[in-house]
Amino acid sequence: MAYDVTGRLHEIFDEQQVSEKFRKREFVLEVQDGQYPEHIKFQLVQDKTSLIDPYKMGDEVKITFNLRGRGFNKNGQMIYFTNLEAWRIEPATGGAAAGGNYGGGQQAAPRPAAQNQNPSLRAQPSAAPIASDDDNDLPF
Repeated sequence: MAYDVTGRLHEIFDEQQVSEKFRKREFVLEVQDGQYPEHIKFQLVQDKTSLIDPYKMGDEVKITFNLRGRGFNKNGQMIYFTNLEAWRIEPATGGAAAGGNYGGGQQAAPRPAAQNQNPSLRAQPSAAPIASDDDNDLPF
């Protein structure tokens, strides 16, 4: 399921080559949530790492992202982590945008990924496999 959030770019990090087959780039979005701002870290992966290039810190943007979670066994202890995987970045708009600005566009809200598509044809998220200590290709 896809989510949208609108905020101001607070920090943009350099691309990281995590392994031979995996690269990522992280950035932080400042989102106004009530009285205090929240600083939320997102990641761009593989061919999406350049999506942030046209933007600079301070720009107001709308981020479309997927919520990803995985677990792995490290020395007999299960460890879980969650990533916000961005796949679209666009300039923020003043009014309601296509897909909806929920909560004034400030808070993340689910939005259908494919509105006019037959529900039986939509891609369903698959469960991520649980890795073992022998798996050295972890994406972090």
